[in-house]
Amino acid sequence: MLKERFKSQKTKLTNEYEIRVRFNDCDPLQVVWHGNYITYFEDGREAFNREHGIAYMKMFEQGFATPIVKSYCEHKLPLRYEDVATVKTTFYNTPAAKIHFKYEIFNQRQELVCIGETLQVFTDNQGQLSLTIPDFFKKWKAQNGLS
Repeated sequence: MLKERFKSQKTKLTNEYEIRVRFNDCDPLQVVWHGNYITYFEDGREAFNREHGIAYMKMFEQGFATPIVKSYCEHKLPLRYEDVATVKTTFYNTPAAKIHFKYEIFNQRQELVCIGETLQVFTDNQGQLSLTIPDFFKKWKAQNGLS
């Protein structure tokens, strides 16, 4: 019974966002510099937030910031200057007071280029860690079927 209930719960939301590799993203060999994949994750996260109505400034207006406390990036294939890639951003629901995203970046041939994760926590606007989920985030999760 418990397994059936858990399986029926929605545990994630996704967004896909297309990027074009810029000249300044590349090293002299026209390959994307490894650190820029974290920027692509951020682009995907912001697109996710816009689509799903949980923008950073809305959080700030509620008295919270969400600093990244952990990031992970694993490279599979290179992106090159002028490639068009898709950043797939997935929010994973958790009962803890944190925001967990996973990322997949695909090139125009739909080959997996990179995977990664970020973990964010809630702090008040003075930087004090919140150990409980803020009410506005509980409400957002409920509105998206994640409670």
